[in-house]
Amino acid sequence: PAVRASAVYRHGDAAERRGVLRALGPLDLLAPYGLRDDAVPLVSDALRANDPRLLAAALGPYGARHLPAPAYREAVLKCLHCSVPLRAVAGLPHRTDAELARMAATHARELTSAGRPVPGDVRALAGPRPAATEPLPPPHPAGT
Repeated sequence: PAVRASAVYRHGDAAERRGVLRALGPLDLLAPYGLRDDAVPLVSDALRANDPRLLAAALGPYGARHLPAPAYREAVLKCLHCSVPLRAVAGLPHRTDAELARMAATHARELTSAGRPVPGDVRALAGPRPAATEPLPPPHPAGT
């Protein structure tokens, strides 16, 4: 199933790619031994896109089960940046850890320091508001 899904994904348009990503979760459960990590490259490819619908599909049940913790955290942060509602992210209650909360809090501080509003999803993931005395993170190296 992973080979066929990969072929449809690689040659499909955006709607077909979303369809493949959505089908990975059920295919993973129905296949005799699951898809294992065989379709993770498709999820990783979708996470490099800036299409919010593709991002949401990539973080469906298959992505939530098979992405390594660092990749899952980065994908959730990208969803926050691209205004993908966190209700679209599978597995979030089980995969949220202190590091993801820290990353969301850092994102919230960056938005605040830029004078931008902090969306409710960012606040919810970050937990309690960071203390005003907490130092801001250093600027990203690409911004210098």
